[in-house]
This record gives sequence, C-alpha cells and structure tokens, in this order.
Amino acid sequence: MTEGKGAVGKADLIIRGARIVDGTGAASRRGDLAVADDRIVALGDLNGLKAGREIEAGGKALAPGFIDAHTHDDRAALADPLMTCKVSQGVTTVVTGNCGVSLAPLTTERRPPAPMDLVCEDPAGFFADFAGYLDALDRAPPAVNVAAQVGHATLRVGAMDGLERAASAGEVKAMRGALEDSLAAGAIGFSTGLFYPPAEAAPTEEVIEIAKGLAAFGALHSTHMRDEGDRVLDSLAESFRIGREAGAPVVISHHKCTGRQNFGRSIETLARIEAARQGQPVGLDVYPYVAGSTMLASGRALNAERVIVTWSQTRPEVAGRDLDEIAAEMGLERDAAVAALSPAGGIFFVMDEDDVRRILTYPHAMIGSDGLPHDVHPHPRLWGTFPRVLGRYARELGLFSLEEAVRKMTSLTAAQFGLKDRGVLREGAFADLVLFDPETVIDTATFDDPKRPAAGIDLVLVNGRTVWQAGSHSGARPGRALRRQDQDPPRAAAE
Repeated sequence: MTEGKGAVGKADLIIRGARIVDGTGAASRRGDLAVADDRIVALGDLNGLKAGREIEAGGKALAPGFIDAHTHDDRAALADPLMTCKVSQGVTTVVTGNCGVSLAPLTTERRPPAPMDLVCEDPAGFFADFAGYLDALDRAPPAVNVAAQVGHATLRVGAMDGLERAASAGEVKAMRGALEDSLAAGAIGFSTGLFYPPAEAAPTEEVIEIAKGLAAFGALHSTHMRDEGDRVLDSLAESFRIGREAGAPVVISHHKCTGRQNFGRSIETLARIEAARQGQPVGLDVYPYVAGSTMLASGRALNAERVIVTWSQTRPEVAGRDLDEIAAEMGLERDAAVAALSPAGGIFFVMDEDDVRRILTYPHAMIGSDGLPHDVHPHPRLWGTFPRVLGRYARELGLFSLEEAVRKMTSLTAAQFGLKDRGVLREGAFADLVLFDPETVIDTATFDDPKRPAAGIDLVLVNGRTVWQAGSHSGARPGRALRRQDQDPPRAAAE
C-alpha cells in the first residue's frame, strides 16, 4: 500500500478509514483508498490528500467489486441495464455466454430451443455476429461490466438443420469459423452445455475440433458437463480431454453432485480435479445453495426432493408454486405435469449441503450465481449469492476467512478469465469497488421471496462511478464490454 499521499496529485473520491480487503487473500488492514476517473490512484494513509467527495467507511470492509463467474445475463444486460439484482449484492462484472448459450452469432426466425429460451425467447434478440452484440453493449451500456463467451448450442442452431445428431465435417468447420470470428471480435471463450438437448448428441470429438480454435486467441473453454450425477467422473474426464486436446484452459461450471445416490461424491470429484490440475489448467465455479435451476423438462425433476416452478408458458399463474402440489391439482404424476407445463423452468433441490460446503472451500473454486434473470419467480441466487457466501458461509459457519471469501469472488475469478486490472485493490486497477459491513452482510432473498436485495452492502462503484448506495440504485450505467484483446491471458493453473 502507498503510504502518505502516494504518487497522485488529485483524486475525485477518497474512502477513509476502511478495512481494506484487497482481493488477494492477504490479511486485511485499515486504510484509505483514492479514486481518480475510473482508476484507483492511491491506498494507505491518505491524510495529506483531499478529494471533491469523501466517504467515511467507519471500519467497514472495502473490497474489489465482485466478479460473477457464471451468469446468464446476456440479454438482461441490454433489457434491464440497471442490473439491480447484481449491483445490489456488490457485483461489478458478469461473465456471460455460459452453458453453451450466447446471443451471438445467430440469425433465426424461430423461438430458440430450450434452454436457450431461458436467456432469450425472442428470435429478434439474437445477433448475427459477436461484434454486433458487443457493439450493442457499447451503445447502451449496463451498470456492470460484461465479459462474454460464445455458446456451442448457439453455434449448432446456426450451423445445423437438425440437432439430434453429430455435426458433419462441414458443419464443424462452419462452427469453428464462427467461433474464431467471435473471438477476434472480443469474445473471451467458448462454452458448452452437453447436458442439454441442443448439444447432447454432440460427440466429444465435435467439441474438440471446434475448441481447437481457442488456443491461437489465448481463450478458455467453460462447460456445463454432460452429467453431474451418476456419470460425473466420466464427464470430468471428458472435460479434461477437451481442454488437453484443444490446448485451452477448462472451467467446470457450477460444480455439483446431483441426486441422493451421489451425495458425498464431491470428495472424489475434487480429488479428480486436483489431479488434473497437475498437468493442465482447470478451474471451477460454484453457487452456495443445495438447489439448482434450469428448464423444467431437464430431467432434474426425477431426482429432486422438491421442485418449484419458476415460469410456465402454458400455466403462467403457477410460477413460484411446488410442482407436486400443481401435479396433484391436475391429477397427474410429476413427469406428466412437467410435460403439461412446458415450456417452463424450475428450481430443483438435488444437492447435499456437505458437498456444497466442500466445493465452496476448495481453494480454486470461484463463486458464480448461475441466476436466470428472466424467470418470473427466479432462484434466490440471482439476488443473494455473494452476500450469502460472506454472511452465511464465512461469518456464521466459519468455512473460510473474510479475506478468502473475497478472493474467491475477485482476484481468483479475474485471473481465471484474464480480466485485466480487475479483482484487486491496488494503484492502477479499475475502481470497481464494494463497501460492506462484514458484521451484517447477508442475503435476504429466499425461495419464497427471491427478488430481495441483500443487507449490508453500503456502496458499489463500477469504473469509478457510484451505482449503488444506501440501498438505492444511482441510475448510473458505467459498465463496459470487456473484449478479449484488451484483457490478459486466462490463468487457471496452480497459483
């Protein structure tokens, strides 16, 4: 930290008397932080420095803005650019284009197949090329920064006349070309959702051939694996193979072990991930809940102890209700009710709390919400993920220190995705900041009432501008599209 004035002549903002949690995992310390324009210009004892605006932190924690490692905010960033669900919990950057779904490159006149419709159901909401999507973010910026990936399912829908088969050599060539064009335009990586219908027929070799386009751009591959239940180890092996043969870092999305018969298997899966990391770059993200959320007809309902319907096109009035209760009213078994309600979404209680905690504590696990912002009754992770990690898992349960919790949400994620000058508090870094009370920060969103802002988040800045203060959005939209060529190479190897 810079002591005294630091190497700065002026500042727009000084936050004084904060508990500086710099994002690296290092012990926190009391100090001040100065911002000029969009950058941090000094840290430490800044008594000799003045600014046009000064805030007394009163010992509250000041951290880098949280980076949501796994989102489906692709359309929300344009349709709801204030992004209150994210900035209210301290998130300043979102990684989009996950699970094989992106808004580009695709031109279609039809409603996209599930689960692509969870992100955007309107054919007009897609973009013919990735440059067009990023340019749209430039023209109408959201309140948060956006780092976007290209989705395999999106490429398949654009290149193939039928999805229930492997792609031909010509189709693979077309998809790889579209991927490379997208990376040249600024996409940061390539995601797959091999669990889902648009891509489940794709053999491993198809994915490898497309993903070979990543290496020349220094880009990464993230994956919603083919199976997170009984065949989770096979799916991990497939994911590692894709990364090795494509020469690209791999991120295992929302790592979990689903179904009661697989409770406890995170001991095995984390051991496999750690072993793989000795020979190739592998990372993972996780959300702090025992329930996931996706398309209702995903097959998750078969193993779920409870299912909540998040939206239904045929019966919109049932959003927020338990599936079994709805099925009883309809006189149907659970699977028949799923068919009757679809297209629809659901929340599925399919995980074990001990597995969630074990994965959360894994040193290389990033935090990602995996929220679905267009659901009528969304999973509470959309509004509560990051304060829940800080409040429940760090403070109340003591799974890790505050400093470690912040590292998992900031510098670890920035390094994994190569987000230059973000995720840390240091001179020259972007002024993406969150000031919060470590004694009171907590999620308030619940499965019954999921759209509630967190408690204890006092101030959020994105690129030096206030977006959230004292429980209210400022209306500012200073976010940026973070193009790959302006970033650092991703780092997923042992640190």
